[in-house]
Amino acid sequence: MEIRIGIVNAPRELSFESSLSAEELTGQVETALTNGGVLKLTDDKGRLYVVPTAGIGYVELGTEESRRIGFVG
Repeated sequence: MEIRIGIVNAPRELSFESSLSAEELTGQVETALTNGGVLKLTDDKGRLYVVPTAGIGYVELGTEESRRIGFVG
């Protein structure tokens, strides 16, 4: 699933792929925003992203559809 996180006062968004489901990601985001502190997410390559919740402008979750390889006609 593609994840995009908009950071306040940052010109670019944080974007990566995760193997977690939409429900799991939504739960982690809601918990982090409710409790404050940081949002910790891991991408599908095992990299850890730690984002302070005070700096989050938005979180966008993409579809769970895998990316197509090649040309689509």
